Parts: sequence; structure tokens; C-alpha cells
Amino acid sequence: MKNNQGQINIVLGFGVLAVMLIAAALVLPWKMVNWGRIEWATPQTVTVTGTAKSTQKNQIASFTAGVNIIKDKKEDAVAETNQKISALVEAVKKFGIPAADIKTQNVSVYQQQEPVYMMDSKVAPVKRGGGQWVVNNSIEITLRDVDKASALTDLLNSSGANNVYGPNFRMDNTSNIEKSLYDGAIQDARERAAIIAKSSGRKLGKVVSVNEGAGGVNPVYPMMAKTAGMGGGAVTEVGTENVSQSLVVSFELN
Repeated sequence: MKNNQGQINIVLGFGVLAVMLIAAALVLPWKMVNWGRIEWATPQTVTVTGTAKSTQKNQIASFTAGVNIIKDKKEDAVAETNQKISALVEAVKKFGIPAADIKTQNVSVYQQQEPVYMMDSKVAPVKRGGGQWVVNNSIEITLRDVDKASALTDLLNSSGANNVYGPNFRMDNTSNIEKSLYDGAIQDARERAAIIAKSSGRKLGKVVSVNEGAGGVNPVYPMMAKTAGMGGGAVTEVGTENVSQSLVVSFELN
């Protein structure tokens, strides 16, 4: 009997609670209740660009050496040009330049024309016969050991080439150098962001995102060869370039 009575009381209790909830649902002005909404708060951030630079010695030097021959006969001009350019290429290879770093830059064969003159102002112009034949052949040379630039300059100046330009110093592959600048770029970004955070009365938090910005070589006016005449004694200055890397970094503001 007691167990049955307890069960009856529990049922009655749930019944009373249900009646009260139904009455509240009917009486309370639910339309006037502002339930609000749940939102994820977006952290406030500051985004800056950090940059790091490194001054590096130029890595390679390029030269242009050409042969220019003028003859009355075309075949004579072509033959002499071919002979001299072949000798030049062979000398450059013996110097230690691989074939992959020797490239034909320009070849031209043309006949000079005699000037047109007037016999009389009322007479049509008359052109004289063809002039001499001009043959040009030039090669581009890449030197990867820049410390040998002076020696190669001397070699080219003493060769059969009568048009020599260079050396032009420049960087080659800067990928590894740019990667080595990441830490410095992050530090520069952190310092910049810390100043902004302090100025706005906040504290700098953790890094939210990092994106790679511009990087590359900023020329410092490449040094050219200073040649003491066409003989030996060429003096070269390799010079330097500025390699830079930028990162765009976002920090939390606390």
C-alpha cells in the first residue's frame, strides 16, 4: 500500500507541474521576451608587413664578346668571322667555362650600300654598285666564379674579338637567401605590431596568420669592369646586391 501511495504522489506531482507549465505558456507574453542570440566573437587583430634584408656579394658575371669583319667578298668575311669566333669559343672553354654557359647572341650578314647621289636636280638618283660585306657574330658568356672576372676580361681583350662588353655582375639564385630572412621578417613585423598595439592601449597577442610578401633583389648599381687598355691588367669590382624578404603577419590584440 505504501509503495502504491508513493507512486500516486509522484504522478500527481508531475501532473501539477504540467498544469502549471501549460498555464504559464497561456498567460506569459512570450512575444515580448528578448531571447538574444549566440555569436562567436571575432578576435581583434593588427596586420603588418615585416621586412628583412641582407647584403650579398654578386654571384655571377656575364660578358659579351663579338667578332666584326668587313671584306669585299661575302665568303671571305664569313670565313674569317667563323674562324675567329670558333677560336674564341675554344679559348673560353679552355679557361673553364662550360658549353652550357656559352650562348650565341647575335649573327648578322649584310652588304653595305654606297650612298645615293644626284647627278642633277632634274635627274633621277643613281645608286652605285654594292659595297663591302659586313659579318657579325657574338657570344654571351656566363662566369659563375666571379673571382676570375679579371682573368676572363684579359682573355677576351687579347682574343680575336673586337667587341667586348662586361663583366656585368648580378645575383643568380637567391631562394635560399630569402628563406634565411624569414626569422628577421617575423621579428620586424612583431616590433611594428607591438608599437601599434601600445599606441592603441592594447597588448600584442599570438600570431594569427602569416603570408609571404614580396621578396627579391634590390640592385646596388652593379659594378663594371675597369679595363687598362686592350692588354692585360683588367681590374674588376664584383660589388653587392641587397636581397630582401617580406612577410605579412597578423597578430591578436588583447
